[in-house]
Amino acid sequence: MSDAPANAAPGPPSIWARPERGSRGPTPAHSRDAIAAAGIALADADGIAAVSMRAVATALGTSAGSLYRYLSSRDDLLELMTDRAIGELRPHPSGDDDWLAAMLRLAHRQLALYGRHPWLLDVLPHTSAAGPESLAWFDTCLRILEPVDCATAAKFEAIAMTTGVVGLFARHQAGSSSFAVAGVDLTAYPHLAAAFSRPVGAPPRADLFDRTLRILLTGLLVDDRPDHA
Repeated sequence: MSDAPANAAPGPPSIWARPERGSRGPTPAHSRDAIAAAGIALADADGIAAVSMRAVATALGTSAGSLYRYLSSRDDLLELMTDRAIGELRPHPSGDDDWLAAMLRLAHRQLALYGRHPWLLDVLPHTSAAGPESLAWFDTCLRILEPVDCATAAKFEAIAMTTGVVGLFARHQAGSSSFAVAGVDLTAYPHLAAAFSRPVGAPPRADLFDRTLRILLTGLLVDDRPDHA
């Protein structure tokens, strides 16, 4: 529940609920796509902290004030950037041959997308509304899973879990998920001490990503059905 007063003025509607240009006034000099592309270029080069209304306006050769003709806030900008980046998942796999193989292909595209745009890992959880490319991706997942005989809720769960697993692998590849214990006294943690005292051993199998997702998807959508119990 919201803590806002009952008589508080509502915030602006989602950028996806607003027309790109009004019915009056001059034709906009910059499209939403061009604004999003400028923001993505900044984020790719210097991280999401480098993305501000002023920085994007400068990249477009205009003023920050004029950018507010198109957007109401930096949040709008991040929404546009996120949806434009998700559009890079196209062309979506058909799924006509094998739904599991199609979901794995889409997951690999997601992983590659995070590799190109690491800032997405931090921005995606905070987007407030799904844009057209996000909806198209979700619709594709449901189309791919159409042959699977299970509840719709299970499919939504599987799509969400797949996205979460892809994000975990992407963070690991980016080196942000290491478990650092160097210089830490592990005396009070005997199991950790024993684990780190042993040889590291062989690295994870190269197909760990595919194996994890296969187990996840079949477990959620096939093996857990009553007729497979």
